Amino acid sequence: MISDKMLKMLNDQINAELFSSYLYLSMAAYFESENWNGMAKWMKEQSSEEYEHAMKFYHYINEVEGRVELEAIEKPKFGWNSPLEAFEEAHKHELYITDRINKLVALAIQENDYATNLFLNWFVNEQVEEVATVSQIVHKFKLIGDNKTSLYLLDRELGMRASK
Repeated sequence: MISDKMLKMLNDQINAELFSSYLYLSMAAYFESENWNGMAKWMKEQSSEEYEHAMKFYHYINEVEGRVELEAIEKPKFGWNSPLEAFEEAHKHELYITDRINKLVALAIQENDYATNLFLNWFVNEQVEEVATVSQIVHKFKLIGDNKTSLYLLDRELGMRASK
C-alpha cells in the first residue's frame, strides 16, 4: 500500500518532529533559567504540539500497514545568547521542517500516493501557520530591541498562549 521509500521518509519525519519537540523543550528550559516564564510556556506548548505532529505520523504509518521505526533523537542545543536568538533559531527550524514536508508531498505526488498526499496536506497548512507565527514573534523582538519594559510585555503576551 505504501512504498518502502515513502515509509522510510515518514519514519524519518517522526524523528524530525520528535527532535522539534525536544528542541523547543530545551528552549523552554533556557527561558525558565533566564526567568522568561511566558516565553518558556510558549515553547512548552510548541514542544507539545510537535510531539502531537510526530504521533500523527506514527498513527498514519500504522493505518497504512507500515511499520513505525523509531531512531535515536539528536541532542538539542541548550543555550542561546538572547530570547531573540532562540526564536530566530525556531524560525530557521520551522523552515527546515517545511522543506521536509514539501519533499514528502513531492514524493507522494511522484508515486501517485493519493492517501499520503491527502494526509500531508494538513501538515502543509500547519507549516504555513507555524512559520508565520514564529516570524511575527521574531519581528516583534527586533521591533522592541533591548527595551526591558517591552520585553517584559512580550514575555507576558507569549505566556498567554493557549493549548490547541
